[in-house]
Amino acid sequence: MNFPLYIAKRYIRSNSKNSAINIINRIASMGIIVGAMALFVVLSVFSGLKVFSLSFSNNIDPDLKISSTLGKSFTIDPNQEAQLKKIKGITSYSKIIEERVLFVYGDKQEVTYLKGVDENFTKVNPIKNMIYNGQWLEYNTAQVVIGYGLAQKLSIGLVDFNTNLEVFVPTPGRGGINSPEDAFNKTVIYPIGVYAINEDLDSKYVFGDLRMAQDLLEYDRNRISGIEIKEKLGTDEGLITDQLNKIFKNKVTVKNRAQLNESLYKMLNTENIAVYLIFTLVIIIALFNLIGALIMMILDKKGNLKTLFNLGVEIRSLRMIFLLQGTLLSFFGGLIGLALGIIVVLLQQHFEWIMITSTLAYPVVFLAENVIIVMGTIIVLGFIASLIASSRVSEKLLE
Repeated sequence: MNFPLYIAKRYIRSNSKNSAINIINRIASMGIIVGAMALFVVLSVFSGLKVFSLSFSNNIDPDLKISSTLGKSFTIDPNQEAQLKKIKGITSYSKIIEERVLFVYGDKQEVTYLKGVDENFTKVNPIKNMIYNGQWLEYNTAQVVIGYGLAQKLSIGLVDFNTNLEVFVPTPGRGGINSPEDAFNKTVIYPIGVYAINEDLDSKYVFGDLRMAQDLLEYDRNRISGIEIKEKLGTDEGLITDQLNKIFKNKVTVKNRAQLNESLYKMLNTENIAVYLIFTLVIIIALFNLIGALIMMILDKKGNLKTLFNLGVEIRSLRMIFLLQGTLLSFFGGLIGLALGIIVVLLQQHFEWIMITSTLAYPVVFLAENVIIVMGTIIVLGFIASLIASSRVSEKLLE
């Protein structure tokens, strides 16, 4: 192995007497460098877009969420709550009620979710940071916080005392209904704040007090529709899930943030894979130059190879020379391209030269896994290209 490696290094450092071969080598090297840089920059951009897209849902989704396996709600008794508090990996938790209801404001109406929350909700969820106007609600009151999108649809003002915002929910139970009033439970609520996250989430939830929601739905104080949990950093999520299932006797479903946004994560991962495959194809096309350069080098060094063959060097060792040469060219070209890509990404992170809007820079994220992916791709494809080219060395060629 040392002999082919020594010759391969000499061939990389030295120029051929044929200037055309030197030009082809430089083109092949530039193709590898540009391909590696482009792949890393694009992967970093999509990592940034992924983080940017998920930041909206992360502002409203918990680390873990418990919901009922059967039906919309479940009960939690004091003993279960005491066991829940003893789980070491949980920083805090919040009991919630989530129900799709009808909101009526004057002659306008909208169907969306009422989310009843308790005093611990803001410890689990950073929703307070998303308050666009007004303030967070006071508990044990009829105050609510609505989304900016819903406020626009219903034309709701925080200081409008002339028109009531009413919430209607179907009356639970069975039996005949004697009048329209008997078909719905209703109550008047008072918007005290407006939150703004993104276009979809701003119309999804109206946050209110947990007890108010329980009274509206005719739930007892132990009945809820879910528990949202904030984990400690570095906690074993699987262990917490097992403990929760044990406490609630496998009658609940425990989902993490990725499972709560399964379609979004799947879409982002699919896009990332598609872009990776497209740019890998570009690198494959660029590596055809490497194959051509190695074949030209083989033809140029035919006399030297024939001499080595006559001295007893095996064909396998001669092939190994060009296999190592091509792999080393791919490795060093990948390193240079990766270094240039890292510089571009870090400059964009710190100086925000490329902007989407006047206030929003194009998001990029430097990830070590992207470095591994790029170098792994370049080395593997470079090895395959070099293997194809080195197979041209044969006894027939040296005759």
